[in-house]
Amino acid sequence: MAGRVLAITGAFGVLGSAVAKAAADEGGRLALIDFAKAAPVGLPSGPDVLVLPGVDLTDAVQTGAAMDAIADRFGGIDGLLNIAGGFKWETLQDGSIESWPQLYRLNVLTAANASRAAIPHLKRSAAGRIVNVGSSAALKAALGMGAYAASKAGVHALTQALAEELKGDNVTVNAVLPSILDTPTNRADMPGADVSTWVAPDDLAAVILFLASEAATAVTGALVPVTGRV
Repeated sequence: MAGRVLAITGAFGVLGSAVAKAAADEGGRLALIDFAKAAPVGLPSGPDVLVLPGVDLTDAVQTGAAMDAIADRFGGIDGLLNIAGGFKWETLQDGSIESWPQLYRLNVLTAANASRAAIPHLKRSAAGRIVNVGSSAALKAALGMGAYAASKAGVHALTQALAEELKGDNVTVNAVLPSILDTPTNRADMPGADVSTWVAPDDLAAVILFLASEAATAVTGALVPVTGRV
């Protein structure tokens, strides 16, 4: 990651923070983007870090302004890591039908807007990279996972379509497909679960950063399972 400019969406969350810290440790120059208004304690800081709070990635204009600000600050963008997203568990019969467009906007539209705005900058990189976060749940949806799985299946389709669109421009597009992440929220929601089988955020971050590196030049259009031992 040394010297590479990475735009990380959802950077204030558990996974986004893990990716940001790992990338900073490897010498990356980072733009940390999030809808939240205040960054959590412990995020990387310094002259090689640009923090962009309060960005609504479902808004194409705000997203474009954020990507342009990153390119102006660092002279370009080498990688876009689309980590922003959302989750909701509910059955179709008892849940709200509004969850379907809501999760589409949080998971698919945010990644599409960010990618679209970043593409002109990524094309100017010697090794442009887009890494999306899909889900193993989208391969076979479980009870209560319909809306979430459908939205993540959209992320998978976006990944594959973009990989074809950009394969002639030296820009690769891949997605990681985690199972259950070991987060405080998931631990609270599933007390008594064997968390040792879950995916640690640091382990998923390592796979994301490999796909964002120059070493992954031969990999594009891949949906990479990162499922731990679930």
